[in-house]
Amino acid sequence: MELAAKIVAHYNQWITIFLMVAGLYVVVARGNMIKKLIGLSLFQTSVYLLYLSPGKVLGGTPPIVDPAFEVYSNPLPHVLILTAIVVGVATLALGLGLVVRINEVYGTIEEDEIIGKGEGE
Repeated sequence: MELAAKIVAHYNQWITIFLMVAGLYVVVARGNMIKKLIGLSLFQTSVYLLYLSPGKVLGGTPPIVDPAFEVYSNPLPHVLILTAIVVGVATLALGLGLVVRINEVYGTIEEDEIIGKGEGE
């Protein structure tokens, strides 16, 4: 099998790796707190894909017992990710609320400027 065919066959894993690296880069390289929250959301999305990718079985049906079906898909990863999405939205909302409050106190959401103001006092 050619290298290109192997890459195409596992495209979901490559997308997961790309999103994970991009999210981690944004968190580490950027000083803007909103951009850091976006990077965390990207990283979180990559984890969702990491769990959901193996959750679907080709030819599998929902786990409803029927003599006509032999292969079933496991619904547990999908349920867990649904819960993780809800928790992720809640933590993102909390993070955005904290950024608003930090902006009110320091007048900026840039990490370097906030650290500089803290040392000057």
